[in-house]
Amino acid sequence: MKITEILEAEKGKNLISFEILPPVKGKSIEAITKILDPLMEFKPSFIDVTYHREDYKYKQTAAGYFEKISIRKRPGTVGICAAIKYRYNIEAVPHFLCGGFTKEETENALIDLAFLGINNILALRGDARGMEKKFIPEANGHAYAVDLIRQIEGMNSGIYLDDDLVNPVHTDFCIGVAGYPEKHFEAANLEEDLQYLKDKIDAGGDYIVTQMFFNNEAFFKFVEDCRKIGITVPIIPGLKAITRKSQLNSIPSAFYIDLPDALVKELRNAKDDIQAKQIGIEWCIQQSKELLAYGVPCLHYYTMGDVKTTSAICSGVV
Repeated sequence: MKITEILEAEKGKNLISFEILPPVKGKSIEAITKILDPLMEFKPSFIDVTYHREDYKYKQTAAGYFEKISIRKRPGTVGICAAIKYRYNIEAVPHFLCGGFTKEETENALIDLAFLGINNILALRGDARGMEKKFIPEANGHAYAVDLIRQIEGMNSGIYLDDDLVNPVHTDFCIGVAGYPEKHFEAANLEEDLQYLKDKIDAGGDYIVTQMFFNNEAFFKFVEDCRKIGITVPIIPGLKAITRKSQLNSIPSAFYIDLPDALVKELRNAKDDIQAKQIGIEWCIQQSKELLAYGVPCLHYYTMGDVKTTSAICSGVV
């Protein structure tokens, strides 16, 4: 079932969804079930599975030279999505990146998803590698998420890279895209960023999931601005609780977002991380309740593998 179909069928209900990380290489699917088994009591509408592109490191050889090798710490997104879908009978949404893939590799991965009955995708450009100052696409790959979306939408229309195919199957992917209530850090301003978002929707995006935010007013204005320029698709807010005092600095710097003055003040006054975590949970619960009252189609929680915190928030909301 498509995410948009779920949102329409369950309109008016308090829906939630979760985003999880794949296990690190060398771990089993139990690393996922230990997270999801306790969260199933909250009846999530779908589960997102992030994708971590390959990175590079230099390893010294026996001869003393340094060899550049490729590493991927969290492989297996497609397989994890298939396992989730059939273990829990719930829609799983793999993150699909431009980074690290050629157009042909993207097409082949999409074919695999279609074979597995996975019809929902979150299409993203992805981040630069750790050793790179800016995003660099693969040779014959996509430089922007909008181009990836066009390829997926093309396959939905039966258009493949090989134009010699006879009566190719039309895929049926529902395409999610990312939105940034406080602007993507590479965009010149909010107006430009909103236009990029509209381009992604016009190219075939079916719904939006936002970057995390801690100020609901920023989200409300973002939705209003989207509607003003003709973006009519569902907009799902992405949420995360602050759990440590150190995140007062790390979250804004890593995700290019602002923290509200009231939240900062409370966290600064917290005597330790235990108290800071409780403040973060309560803030996220109140955020969630206000967003539900506003009428959001679903609440999307970034779990980061923290089952207890996610459960505490959901228990306070649903």
